[in-house]
Amino acid sequence: MATILNIETSTTVCSVALTMDGNVIDRREDYHGRNHASLLSGYIEDMLAAAKKHELKLDAIAVSIGPGSYTGLRIGLSEAKGLAYAMKLPLIGVDTLQVMTVAVMFSDFFDENVLFAPMIDARRMEVYTAVHDFALENVVSPRPLILDEESYREQLDRGPVIFFGDGSEKARKVLEKHHNANFITEIYPLAANMMALSEKAYRNKDFLDLAYSVPAYLKDFQAVKPKKMF
Repeated sequence: MATILNIETSTTVCSVALTMDGNVIDRREDYHGRNHASLLSGYIEDMLAAAKKHELKLDAIAVSIGPGSYTGLRIGLSEAKGLAYAMKLPLIGVDTLQVMTVAVMFSDFFDENVLFAPMIDARRMEVYTAVHDFALENVVSPRPLILDEESYREQLDRGPVIFFGDGSEKARKVLEKHHNANFITEIYPLAANMMALSEKAYRNKDFLDLAYSVPAYLKDFQAVKPKKMF
């Protein structure tokens, strides 16, 4: 039985959840944009207060390590590292794309041959994506991908693929004509959905190095020059 504070900041949603043994004890979520820097510390304080109220002792800190927003991932991992260090707790890193897939798997009943394709919006027609099977194994490993009509061709020709995440609308534009392409809307990586993955990592003692762990960006940061106003 483990009590874990889960932190998720990889996209526009900022969320934190206190979980214990398969149950969400408390949670905070904001869907209104990139307010992570101003909201995250307060959300964490709320979860620590909830743990105290329920007389729970934290066993670990878990954080979503990407892929996703460069800024969001840095904010989340920095907060998680600082908290784990201060409280002398192990730090768990959770794959953002797997968090999304778990949320979809638990949302309905699917045939075991279905494949899951989580997508996080990147620039233009690019997404961060992977393809998972029902065992959450990588059929296609996490990567940045520029979408076109041939994307996922091998997987779609084999059977049904479920596309979801804030990048899936881009995919719909080029893939919806394929009879095996299915789309689910409004799926976000949330701290509450990290629970199964963070508890498994805790049982396996799969912990991050506090000093050297970094987010899984998947590609190098590219700075954007500000537009000239005149």
